[in-house]
Amino acid sequence: MKHGGDLTEAIARYGGTVANWLDLSTGINPRPWPMPQALPESAWQRLPSRAETDALLDAARKTYRVPDGVDILAAAGTEALIQWAPHLAAPGPVAIVGPTYGEYAAAWRNAGRAVIAIDHLDGCPDSAVHAVVVNPNNPDGRVTDRAVLARAATRLKARGGWLIVDEAFGDVDPAVSAVALCADLPVLILRSFGKFYGLAGLRLGFAVGAPEMIAQIAAALGPWAVSGPALLIGAAALADQPWADRTRRALEQQARALDEVLVKAGFSIAGGTSLFRLARHPQALKLHAALAKQHIWCRSFDWADDLLRFGLPPDAAGLHRLAAALKD
Repeated sequence: MKHGGDLTEAIARYGGTVANWLDLSTGINPRPWPMPQALPESAWQRLPSRAETDALLDAARKTYRVPDGVDILAAAGTEALIQWAPHLAAPGPVAIVGPTYGEYAAAWRNAGRAVIAIDHLDGCPDSAVHAVVVNPNNPDGRVTDRAVLARAATRLKARGGWLIVDEAFGDVDPAVSAVALCADLPVLILRSFGKFYGLAGLRLGFAVGAPEMIAQIAAALGPWAVSGPALLIGAAALADQPWADRTRRALEQQARALDEVLVKAGFSIAGGTSLFRLARHPQALKLHAALAKQHIWCRSFDWADDLLRFGLPPDAAGLHRLAAALKD
């Protein structure tokens, strides 16, 4: 499975309809921020305004604790930023800390760049001009210490390179963010709105970095990179700090409940965040197929036959359904 969240492959192989599948293949919050029932008609009828863009960026700057002297921009999802980065960064190879989200290696290779796989940033070779780390990592939730990030960025700065830090799952623990490094080092932070706020279909993401880096990306994206509805919804959601605080606590409880179900079924927890859990079982691939026959979809990996990744069930009924299926 290349990506989670699309049941097309599952339905083609195992039947059923979207409505009767329990989709645990994503790391998206199954209890999204409560959107307003209606948006102003103007959000659909006219081009986004500068004032609406500024309102979104002001809310994002506060939420992500962007320091003075560091810029931020919005895009139609983090994926757009991932695809643009290798075309905008200085020439040279990239080192990617893995295993991790596969689109980074694909995007840099498609741009004609050499990709060097590494398992830790401290192992970044001298030949690499740029480096990418997902922090917390997907799928194992590993967190790279800020001091390690700073060392790597300092080395890359001497080579004219960038350190790209993907904080797509950083909302679950804001203390993890390396945004403070952007003021003095060539660190490009990518933030995903859709995962924590549960609104992945909105297609909204952010890049944070030095003004010259952000200006270069902004020029590539062009005007009106984010839709009017996304600007309004994103600004309102990011400003809702009480919801974010409650959600972090709720996600931790849901993740613990999922862990209990998985351990009871014979899995060991190999990592993850409070939005997804990575679990190990010697019969993982057989269990993946068995769950799919019961219309429960989780993530498997072509690089590990003993690991599965489970997103959070949407409610107690979903958790019970997973537990019953694993018992069967």
